[in-house]
Amino acid sequence: MSDLLERLRAGLPPETLITDPDVTASYAHDMASFCEAGAPAVVVLPRTVEQVQHVMRTATALRVPVVPQGARTGLSGAANASDGCVVLSLVRMDRILEISPVDRIAVVEPGVVNAVLSRAVDEHGLYYPPDPSSWETCTIGGNIGTASGGLCCVKYGVTAEYVLGLDVVLADGRLLTTGRRTAKGVAGYDLTRLFVGSEGTLGIVVKAVLALRPRPPRQLVLAAEFPSADAACDAVCRIMERGHTPSLLELMDRTTVRAVNALASMGLPETTEALLLCAFDTPDPAADLAAVGALCTAAGATGVVPADDPAESELLLQARRLALTALEAVNSATMIDDVCVPRSQLGAMLAGTAAIAEEYGLTIGVCAHAGDGNTHPTVCFDQADPDESRRARASFDAIMALGLELGGTITGEHGVGLLKKEWLARELGDTGLALQRSVKAAFDPLNLLNPGKLF
Repeated sequence: MSDLLERLRAGLPPETLITDPDVTASYAHDMASFCEAGAPAVVVLPRTVEQVQHVMRTATALRVPVVPQGARTGLSGAANASDGCVVLSLVRMDRILEISPVDRIAVVEPGVVNAVLSRAVDEHGLYYPPDPSSWETCTIGGNIGTASGGLCCVKYGVTAEYVLGLDVVLADGRLLTTGRRTAKGVAGYDLTRLFVGSEGTLGIVVKAVLALRPRPPRQLVLAAEFPSADAACDAVCRIMERGHTPSLLELMDRTTVRAVNALASMGLPETTEALLLCAFDTPDPAADLAAVGALCTAAGATGVVPADDPAESELLLQARRLALTALEAVNSATMIDDVCVPRSQLGAMLAGTAAIAEEYGLTIGVCAHAGDGNTHPTVCFDQADPDESRRARASFDAIMALGLELGGTITGEHGVGLLKKEWLARELGDTGLALQRSVKAAFDPLNLLNPGKLF
């Protein structure tokens, strides 16, 4: 411990190091339930690439594990500390280095907050689409580490599709540059994509080149009430089958709607079994919403209400963004699942989740990025009740098993971390898991970068 601190201090300003155990404990974990966290030996908050390199060279020399962190808004335990590790928090590397309207790129450090970047590029008439629900606090580095998504994925895709290039500090302190600034480029293996979603296990991202789009028109939103989740999922399938490209297509089940009303008095219709929100940012969104409204009615919607203006639309979207916060208020704790299934299986996923909630005697609310099949079943439970906690964990596993049975994946945007290690192995199979471990070993032969995560 003393040798570690002495070597770190030799290359770092005093203000970058935190050793007070009462303070370092606050950096021990992200927002996931049922994930163990250790006590870090030290927390380092670098401001420069050279400082990150010094940390990694020191860690390699002393064989000390390093756990990289952003804002710790993750939900899988990927940012959890291990005993005696160096926590490397990148939140102070928060500069937007460049915004180029001609090249339609932004160059940023990893600690830039998603919403800050979005507002900055908006001033140039540009748009950075990935928008996780935690966009006001989550960082670009964390978004890259977990390959995060958001509400707009159905039209614009996820973080991986916007990362053109990276600067990465490797486990031994070397600096690697991957990718490009150009609109096209296929030289060599796509190492950039390899780092996206690697959860800090392959290297430390210290700079990112991000693709931008022209700012779209303000979107308009339609809300449709359904007498069953199955009918709402049928509407989703009809919308996609007819070739519509909504900028957002979100679903909230009855439990979620009531939770949002209880938290924020949003006035959502509590008689509904499922509420579908559909948005378009096209030149004539009203016409698109009318066409989708007709499809919702044909699927059995009991009410279809298009917003008249962007302000009313934003109110509806605020209700959706509050969904997870509202479900957290239902009981003392939550486990938030992140199972993505083919759109055609969305109805079966929701029906199966409802059956699991009944089987285990738990409240499980579901909100979903319905347009891309990404569901977020949220298990609400009393963490002070050992039996209820046991049932919550068992129901979580049952939901993931259901997702795999339906041809889906255990995570669409939250990542694996500690929470889903067992399930990653099941999804990949023996050969896939062995190859992924080989990739990890090539980049981090001493297993110092976020050890114990993923597999």
